[in-house]
Amino acid sequence: MSVRTLPLLFLNLGGEMLYVLDQRLRAQNIPGDKARKDEWTEVDRKRVLNDIISTMFNRKFMEELFKPQELYSKKALRTIYDRLAHASIMRLNQASMDKLYDLMTMAFKYQVLLCSRPKDVLLVTFNHLDAIKGFIQDSPAILHQVDETLRQLIDTYGALSAGEFQLIRQTLLIFFQDLHIRVSTFLKDKVQNSNGRFVLPVSGPVPWGTQVPGLIRMFNNKGEEVKKIEFKHGGNYVPASKEGSFELHGDRVLKLGTNMYSMNRPVETHMSGASKNLNSQTQESIAPNPLAKEELNFLARLLGGMEIKKASGPEPGFRLNLFTTDEEEEHAALSRPEELTYEVINIQATQDQQQKEELARIMGEFEIPEQPKQRTNKGDDLLAMMDEL
Repeated sequence: MSVRTLPLLFLNLGGEMLYVLDQRLRAQNIPGDKARKDEWTEVDRKRVLNDIISTMFNRKFMEELFKPQELYSKKALRTIYDRLAHASIMRLNQASMDKLYDLMTMAFKYQVLLCSRPKDVLLVTFNHLDAIKGFIQDSPAILHQVDETLRQLIDTYGALSAGEFQLIRQTLLIFFQDLHIRVSTFLKDKVQNSNGRFVLPVSGPVPWGTQVPGLIRMFNNKGEEVKKIEFKHGGNYVPASKEGSFELHGDRVLKLGTNMYSMNRPVETHMSGASKNLNSQTQESIAPNPLAKEELNFLARLLGGMEIKKASGPEPGFRLNLFTTDEEEEHAALSRPEELTYEVINIQATQDQQQKEELARIMGEFEIPEQPKQRTNKGDDLLAMMDEL
C-alpha cells in the first residue's frame, strides 16, 4: 500500500463531485429576475462552487492531506465529502448525497482502470484541477489556492519512479474493488456491463514510451538482436502522439479526468446485483461511523472535526436535488440497501476551549464563530463543526 495515495484520491473524487454539482446547478438555474426565494440562480451556482473549492483547497488542510499516510476507509472519506458538499448554502438530502458519492467513486474508478501507464493517474489529477480552475476564473484568491496545490503535486509526485506510481494505482484499485454501481452514462456508452463491471478497451494509443504490440525480439548473451517474431494482438493500437504535460500549465493530452457532464445529459445510478450481494461484506468499510477512534482522529486533523446529526425541521439554505423529480429521489432513498445508507450532515458549530486551542493550529484560515462552551463526552472531544468557512 502506498502512503502517497490519499491526496490523489481526495483531489480526483473532489473534482468529480464538483462536475456533478455544477451540472445539476446549471440544470436547475432560474434567471435571477424570475427566481423565487427558494430557486437557484447563476449567482448561487458560482457562490456554491466558490465556497466548496475554497474549503477543499484550504492551505492547512492541504498540508495535512499531503503528509505520507495510509488510506483510510470509505466511511471516513465519505464523511469528508459530506462535509465539503455542505460547506456552502447548498443542502443535499440523504438520497441525493448517496447518488453524488456513487457517481464520484465510479467515475474515478473507471479513470484509474483506463490508466495504461501508472503515471497517468497524475495527469488525470491535473485534468481535474485544470477544470476546477475553470469554475473560479472570477476568484483570484481561490485560483491561487488551486495553483498552490498543483505546485505541491508537482513537487511531491514529479520525481516518483514508475514502480512507485504502480503502487499508487494498485492502492487505488484495491480501494475501489468492491464498488460495482451502474451509471447510466457508462451503460449507454457500453463501457460498463449490467453487473456494474467496466469493459476495458483493446484499441487506441499505447502508453507513452512503449511500442505497439505485435513484435517479439530475441537477443543473445551479448545483447545482440538475433531473431524477430511477429504475432497478431487482436486489437487496434496506435503509437502515442506525445506525452502529456506535467507542468503547472500545458496540454495534458490524456482526456481522462475531464468533465464528462459537459454534454448535459442526465446520469442515473443503480445498485448492481453483485454490489447488493457484497453489502454484508463491505458494511464496515462503507457505512459511515464517525465515532471510530482512529478515523475520528483523522477527520479531526483534516477538517477540525465534525458532528453528524439527523436534520430536524426545514433544511437551511438552498436544497439541490440530484434526481429528475422529487418522487425519484424519495424512491431512491427507500430502495437503497440499509447497509449503504448514510446520515445527512447538519452543519453545526460545537466546541469547547480545549478544542479551540488544539484545532486553531490546524484550521488556520478557517473562521470559527464563537459558541458557548458545552460539556462533551470522550468521543465528542475530537469533533467540532464550522458554519462559516
